[in-house]
Amino acid sequence: MIFPAALGLSMLGGVVHGTFHRNSFLFGPVLGHLPTREKQIALTFDDGPNPEATPRILDTLREYGVLATFFVLGRHAERWPEIVHRVMTEGHQIGNHGYFHRKLHFKLPYYVKRDLGLGKRAIERATGSSPRFFRAPHGFRNPWVSSIAGSLGERTIGWSLGVWDSDRPGVKAIVDRTLEGTRPGSIILLHDGDGYNSDGDRLQTAAALPGIIEGLRKRGYEFVLLPRG
Repeated sequence: MIFPAALGLSMLGGVVHGTFHRNSFLFGPVLGHLPTREKQIALTFDDGPNPEATPRILDTLREYGVLATFFVLGRHAERWPEIVHRVMTEGHQIGNHGYFHRKLHFKLPYYVKRDLGLGKRAIERATGSSPRFFRAPHGFRNPWVSSIAGSLGERTIGWSLGVWDSDRPGVKAIVDRTLEGTRPGSIILLHDGDGYNSDGDRLQTAAALPGIIEGLRKRGYEFVLLPRG
């Protein structure tokens, strides 16, 4: 029976896409691109805070007058709450990246709810306010991840451009990849921390940030925050 087999493969392909593609709508709405055709872009940082990289990134953002969104890991927020508090007080958005930085696509609802809940609580303790956004580690989701995030008041966010800065390819490579890949409406993914090592080195990203901001501004781009709804 060719038709049932083809249908089965099509359904399997859909599930795979929903699980592993960070912007798939199959498992719930996700914002992967700003709702604009203007030359507006959003900078986002994952896996922080980090005691070396995050303050340097914040210094650069303040120097250039740029606001960004930081998707914070709960266990890192517990270790360095003062950095998370600084992120908030300087006007940046804070999103929940969970607590443990585990891939969620094979996790049961109980685990997902606990992971996101612990992350939310750590952010609230550091800042006194609740995060309005959520990003799944690696973008991997299943049918209940976004619905659980939504129940916590958090909008699921994907990204348009990732430049693999977490591989530490060199400052120039991080700058070049970002400048070459950015388009109007891009949500750009960078990393101010290491999801698997709280002391991991993200200084290349911090060093690349001035070149990214200057280069994109020369191309006429404006930095904006994520829309809340």
